[in-house]
Amino acid sequence: MPQIREAFTDYLSKERNYSPHTLLAYDRDLQAFSDFLLAHFEQDDLVDVNYSQIRSWIVSLVDSGVSNNSVNRKISSLKAFYKFLLKTRQIETSPLLKHKALKTPKKLQIPFSEKELDAVLNQIQYPEGYEGIRDRLIIDLFYTTGIRRAELITLKTYNVDFSNQTLKVLGKRNKERIIPILPIISQQLQTYIKERACLEQIKDSDFFFLTLKGIKMSDSLVYRLINNYFSNVSEKVKKSPHILRHTFATHLLNNGADLNSVKELLGHSSLASTQVYTHNSLAELKKVYGEAHPRNQRQS
Repeated sequence: MPQIREAFTDYLSKERNYSPHTLLAYDRDLQAFSDFLLAHFEQDDLVDVNYSQIRSWIVSLVDSGVSNNSVNRKISSLKAFYKFLLKTRQIETSPLLKHKALKTPKKLQIPFSEKELDAVLNQIQYPEGYEGIRDRLIIDLFYTTGIRRAELITLKTYNVDFSNQTLKVLGKRNKERIIPILPIISQQLQTYIKERACLEQIKDSDFFFLTLKGIKMSDSLVYRLINNYFSNVSEKVKKSPHILRHTFATHLLNNGADLNSVKELLGHSSLASTQVYTHNSLAELKKVYGEAHPRNQRQS
């Protein structure tokens, strides 16, 4: 069994280009299901499994308070595993063939307003020197490019092309894409580079964004950075890099951008992923429509 799981992990890593974080999550889910099988069915074989056993695990997870979203994610790991077993002809039918995902409430992602963005970029006080210049640039880069947090963290110095005013980023599943940058961002990038060169030591020299100690920034540091600055100007519950990405897409759509163009800028593989950002632009359109159409004007 360990050999099959190793082969599965190897397949996801080399052929599907999954990130180490995703590989770890998949392996953790498989281990949890394996432990459940052993404890409840005295079975240590993940290959010869039926849906009834998987269903028992789902019920157990729900009863223990695991959210439907988390259960669905765990089952996605199993689906990928049994799809691999089908591909390698170790099983003839997936035990999850007729499984339907648990229903989950749709979470409304509320973007920042243009007023909030103006406040955080132009009105609050940033620290003096390197950190202040870096922090403001990071916020502006999220807002003007829609870049993902992981893409920003792994951005390399040689991925910034000033002559063409573009960034080359490495997205999900190692897909590269080119993102245009505004002239004002290009100027900020050059200012940042000058400050970056003055750091006492630079250990992770390839990475564009560094801490004061000259090392690559972490996920949690970037999250805290965004959350802290926006806490000064916004009362929204969620203040994260992803909300800035969401804001980028929403503001573009509100101002007439084409959905396909936004899809390309965000690096989505399908329009379905991009369409989740359209509810806010639709609300804006309804507002404009209601205020402007003669049939909706009050008669004097």
